[in-house]
Amino acid sequence: MSRIPNPTASPIERAFLVGLEIHADPHILGLEDSLEELSLLADTAGLEVVGETYQKVSRPDPNTLIGSGKAKDIKDFVEETLATVVIFDTELSPRHQRELETLFGEKVKVLDRTALILDIFAQHAHTREGALQVELAQLQYRLPRLTRAWTHLARQAGGGGGRSGNGGVGLRGPGETQLEADRREIGHKIAHLKREIEKVRAHRERHRRQRQRTAVPVIAIVGYTNAGKSTLLNALTGEAEGVLTADQLFATLDPTTRRVTLPHKRPALFTDTVGFIQKLPTTLVAAFRATLEEIGEADLILHVVDATHVNARQHIEAVEEVLAELEVTDIPVLLVLNKADALTDELRREAEVRLAELMENASVISARTSEGIPALLEAIEERLYAGLIALDIVVPYSAGQFITMFHEQGLVESTEPMAQGLRMRGRAPERVAAHLRAYIPVRRATRKSSTA
Repeated sequence: MSRIPNPTASPIERAFLVGLEIHADPHILGLEDSLEELSLLADTAGLEVVGETYQKVSRPDPNTLIGSGKAKDIKDFVEETLATVVIFDTELSPRHQRELETLFGEKVKVLDRTALILDIFAQHAHTREGALQVELAQLQYRLPRLTRAWTHLARQAGGGGGRSGNGGVGLRGPGETQLEADRREIGHKIAHLKREIEKVRAHRERHRRQRQRTAVPVIAIVGYTNAGKSTLLNALTGEAEGVLTADQLFATLDPTTRRVTLPHKRPALFTDTVGFIQKLPTTLVAAFRATLEEIGEADLILHVVDATHVNARQHIEAVEEVLAELEVTDIPVLLVLNKADALTDELRREAEVRLAELMENASVISARTSEGIPALLEAIEERLYAGLIALDIVVPYSAGQFITMFHEQGLVESTEPMAQGLRMRGRAPERVAAHLRAYIPVRRATRKSSTA
């Protein structure tokens, strides 16, 4: 199946999309839905989609992935639409990419879904930490794809998608020497970036330890890209324009943490994380592990879902897959069905059918209009403070920070001034009790004396 709009002159790069469904390869989204998502990714990257086609095969072609006949058809489509970029909705091996580049010619870039997502991340990484992680993922992706002669790193890193340099004659001799030099240079840069990211990781670990000392609960906001996570964080903090929001995939990349006061005046930290997506490149998950570790240290995960999306259930599964890969499946999760303001009566009925068994235990909200936000905060506080632990402690007056911690993060039922400190009785969540157990008085046994 193909769709070929009439070509029009435009300074924007023109992209032709190719979807592929391999019979035995399970996909979270169907072929057409996945191709539609690829179109949104291309739009986010600043490309104009001028056509698309897809193919279903029992097994991939070892040379061109899609077979020589289909590859020639795509070449004709590309020439007809004046496309300058061909994007495949599945990751291309270095061999597939090399064969397709040769077939389509030097003026056409061949990219895959991974390269496109990496490019979007590169555009949206505004902090040094984000830039380091994206560059590492890009270099790890490009390293096995350095196959053309005279493809120097400086040109390769310029976003050319493997289009720099000349192919064909000249692949031996000096060309091989240059290629080896490029590979060494990339290897050195990868090692340097890993060291820098390790410093970031250590810095984050120090911040986490500091937060743990204050026992302020941390809530990680996760979800499929464009589910409304950043809008929700703004709604929770009451900041209309606190965090960048846009109706685009991966509108925000760098994590943001904000302090929020819960209904009973208890503080909590909410962290907005990068959006997930199906077929999320493994290089990105690895590169962003330092950032994604924040999820693993959270006390509660808010899983935000676009309730209006026809593939909401598939989006939930995609997020759960990434959480499983990050090994954070033991943290409590609160499902949040967002964009209730956009649910017409018909769409609401459809959503209730698709998500019937999830609706009962989910919070239905609109981050844009703040509908359901007070109830969501109540549900968050209830989850955080369920299963409180009884405490009877004596805190020295010199340890005032722990007296404050108990008042702010627990339920203090009584206090009694004593010579050695303030006796406090009450209940607190485990993360607070872990700090306060040191002040449980030691019960000393008394021994009666006897006379002969």
